[in-house]
Amino acid sequence: MTNFLKETNLKTENKLKKMIMKKFIMLVALVSISIGAMSQKGNVTKAEKLINEGDLVKAKELLDPALVHPKSANLPNTFFVKGKLAQALFYSDNPTERALYNDPLGEALVAYEKAMQLDPKGQIKKKILSSMIYNTLAFDFLEQGGELFEEGDFAGALKAFENQILIIEGDKFAGGLDTGMYYNAGIAAMNADKYDAALKYFKICADMKYMGIAPYYQMYEVNVAKGDMTAAEAMLTELPKLFPNDKMVTLQLIDLYIKSGKNDEAIKYIEVAKRDDPSNSILYFAAGIIYLNEEKYDEAITELQKSIDLEPDMFDAQYGIGAAYINKAAGLYREANDIMDVNEYTVAIDKANATYANALSYMEKAHQLNPNDIYAMQNLKELYYRLNMTEKYDAISAKIDAL
Repeated sequence: MTNFLKETNLKTENKLKKMIMKKFIMLVALVSISIGAMSQKGNVTKAEKLINEGDLVKAKELLDPALVHPKSANLPNTFFVKGKLAQALFYSDNPTERALYNDPLGEALVAYEKAMQLDPKGQIKKKILSSMIYNTLAFDFLEQGGELFEEGDFAGALKAFENQILIIEGDKFAGGLDTGMYYNAGIAAMNADKYDAALKYFKICADMKYMGIAPYYQMYEVNVAKGDMTAAEAMLTELPKLFPNDKMVTLQLIDLYIKSGKNDEAIKYIEVAKRDDPSNSILYFAAGIIYLNEEKYDEAITELQKSIDLEPDMFDAQYGIGAAYINKAAGLYREANDIMDVNEYTVAIDKANATYANALSYMEKAHQLNPNDIYAMQNLKELYYRLNMTEKYDAISAKIDAL
């Protein structure tokens, strides 16, 4: 009996020891976790101090563990400090520092938003509002968008401008609406071939009467780029009602109808534009090119000559009228080849040669205005050959060969 009691007491003692050890181990673990959590919170505080001192690399080294530690990863201040770090990195001139985040401003915005989501009491939001952090961030995105646009990163510029819009339209921005941000976004979207976004932002500008008729023209250009000529035409034909005194509408309609191949409509509006602006050489040039493309060479020559009278040094007009005479002469040669009577044939050939001769002065002027244009040189070569101008033929041939 005595041995039994001893054995029972021993077992009870062992159980107590095991229970005590287990509780001790759990206590140690809890203390370790608590110390780890306190350590990470301390690192966040230290990181913020380092940000203020400008030591951004060290700040990130301290902050990164806190962002993944289970006791600090969901604390609002952790993400608030990350936002401050990311925003500070955008201002840095040090390439090493700026490379710490691929998109510092984007990281900052996400971090600030996360911090506020984790803070139901709204303390972080009050801090952001009192410090006007989102005002600064909005202007930062404007600067970033401008930089990316200049670099040719239009998609990146659009993202930056859209982030600026997101901030300014929100309740954490202290100030009025900047209408220009929609126009910037529209231009970036247009250059990035994001046509639906471009139309959306230009429509906002138009509705807000920002920059007058300009957003409408941009929407027209976007529709043309999309290949939606019906929408482009509908846009322009409404503009005379909205802007009755704007002469550019007519010019845009001319451009539209030329691009659409609606030459009769284009000529109609060119005539309207001539009445308003009879000294505009481009109008006569446009009409001349339309007639040239339609193989109406006499009409083309008449219009292009008026363009040259108004602007003698326009290369395209000089080249165009020279081409019109050459094409007309080529047609006369073809007609002459069908004539069986020798005398009539001779008259027809002389007429064709005279027409070629008419082209010479214009094509030489075009070559003078643009000495390296290969097409002008090739046309001159043909003219010199047909007009038996051997020395000039040899000279232009040598120049072509050299090119």
